[in-house]
Amino acid sequence: MYYQKRCPKAEQIVSDVVTSKQIATPTTAAGALRLFFHDCFVGGCDASLLISTNAFNRAERDSDDNISLPGDAFDAVVRAKTALELQCPGVVSCADVLALATRDLVSMLGGPFFDVRLGRKDALASTAASVVGNLPSPNMTIDQLISIFAKRKFTVQEMVALSGAHTVGFSHCNDFNGGPRDAYDPSLNPQFAQALQKACANYVKDPTIAAFNDVMTPGKFDNMYYQNLLRGLGLLASDTVLAADPRTKPIVELYAANQTAFFMDFSHVMEKLSVFGVKTGRKGEIRRRCDEFNNLST
Repeated sequence: MYYQKRCPKAEQIVSDVVTSKQIATPTTAAGALRLFFHDCFVGGCDASLLISTNAFNRAERDSDDNISLPGDAFDAVVRAKTALELQCPGVVSCADVLALATRDLVSMLGGPFFDVRLGRKDALASTAASVVGNLPSPNMTIDQLISIFAKRKFTVQEMVALSGAHTVGFSHCNDFNGGPRDAYDPSLNPQFAQALQKACANYVKDPTIAAFNDVMTPGKFDNMYYQNLLRGLGLLASDTVLAADPRTKPIVELYAANQTAFFMDFSHVMEKLSVFGVKTGRKGEIRRRCDEFNNLST
């Protein structure tokens, strides 16, 4: 283990803290998974997303695409980092904390437990501008989705496996089918579409209205997301399209029928994602606090 000499209990400390947090606030796990993905996809897994905006800089987390990321996920990382700083100050990076926390939380929801390589350094920059155009969005076409993943060397199969993260968590009405779009997607189950329209009727006045990504087993990490897609129960347009396109549909069908295959592929792609664009050596630092750089540059 990377921290064996300088912080032998690092993994246990993170696990204990995020377990308590998840028990107290059950939405934490899905939030952490989303946070991790949003961090890694923009410039690599370097905790740049954890930096707070200050007078000199509008940080990543305040970009439009990140504004709805849940506070509880940030809090889980901060708590784990605080516990680590008490035990072994200045040793474990925030990027490693986020990677470990995400892995442990997926596992707590019944998902696969996968290896996390350690030794990431924390980013020395974080700007809202760097996020634009770098994250998949719910209204992208299948070609745009495939292309945004391909740019980062992820295959179509890996994209479909990562999308399985939507087996947990929820989305706000302005993001999905039947929300603001009056003419709802014809590939949706009609009763489901009507129920979504009804649930979202008031969303302009109350933008916090949301629906579960996986209507059947929202709190469990399983392959139900894929089964739902084949039944016309996909929440986001970017989900629904996976069950329609000939490049992705066979993979959706495989995962819907075989949870073991999904868990195996999800583990592999999470291991690959977790080392995407990592900083090492002098390209990064070990932050003392996850929400600010060690040296505040003006």
